[in-house]
Amino acid sequence: MAPSVADIPEAEQSPILLMKRNVIPATNGTYDVSENYEGDYRFAPIEEAQVSRAMIKRYFNMMYERAISDVVIVGAGSAGLSCAYHLGKSRPDLKITIIEANVAPGGGAWLGGQLMTPMVVRKPADRFLTELGVPFEDEGPFVVVKHAALFTSTILSKVLAMPNVVMMNATAVEDLIIREDFQGRQRVSGVVTNWTLVALNHDTQSCMDPNVITAPVVVTATGHDGPMGAFSAKRLVSAGLLKELGNMRGLDMNRAEPAIVNGTREVAPGLIMTGESFCNSKYLAQVSREKIQGWNFPSTMGQTAWVLLLAR
Repeated sequence: MAPSVADIPEAEQSPILLMKRNVIPATNGTYDVSENYEGDYRFAPIEEAQVSRAMIKRYFNMMYERAISDVVIVGAGSAGLSCAYHLGKSRPDLKITIIEANVAPGGGAWLGGQLMTPMVVRKPADRFLTELGVPFEDEGPFVVVKHAALFTSTILSKVLAMPNVVMMNATAVEDLIIREDFQGRQRVSGVVTNWTLVALNHDTQSCMDPNVITAPVVVTATGHDGPMGAFSAKRLVSAGLLKELGNMRGLDMNRAEPAIVNGTREVAPGLIMTGESFCNSKYLAQVSREKIQGWNFPSTMGQTAWVLLLAR
């Protein structure tokens, strides 16, 4: 049985711990702080209102500045984050705004199929994992990441570190801004947003009006049909820009994933559809020689399609 920390001789204790035990309270400006873990750890003083003001100032400055964006990405799952990574890296001049309905971004990419943790990625998408620095085991035609969260947390941290990318999570897209362009075509020109909790409670409260973000390009990566999934595809139908939705069909990884990756495109002026949301679009049928409108597939292998998708 290992001895308690108190019983370990000082020479065997961590050099970092020894350094912190001997720390001298430092004065940073007018604030006396101490990083002493033997009962004398002291934070700089703070007022509760300072916390509120620090968050409000930055968040609402971001909302003000991003009310006019260059690209809006709807959904921060694998497809949306991969799109933001590639676009943010290749075009640092663009203001890229990600809208995520959930509190926690990442979509279904925190786990593999049937809530198991490993993530399977078919080659050549392993090259993207290598670029991100995500380790994996090589199984020949595919590779395995030991935990899907390793990929998601890595790409999420890299995307959010980009100065030209911001994310508004717990924010839902309730509608699309659709205008007539100079050619007389109906064009998607931005999104209508609201807090997700508000969007889910319109039937329980009085009118709670939304906000807007304009952008010449909107990328929808909201996943397949569900509570928040395939939103843009469904809205295109009701707006008359898409005749009908495609249907999810039986599983076939060898046909489904290439069809989605190769089918990523502008499905309506100003709107690019990517990832599993594309399964609900009639355009998937045009990509497949067999005229199949959509297949469902588990996220363990489906990650491959999502990882490769980016705004063109």
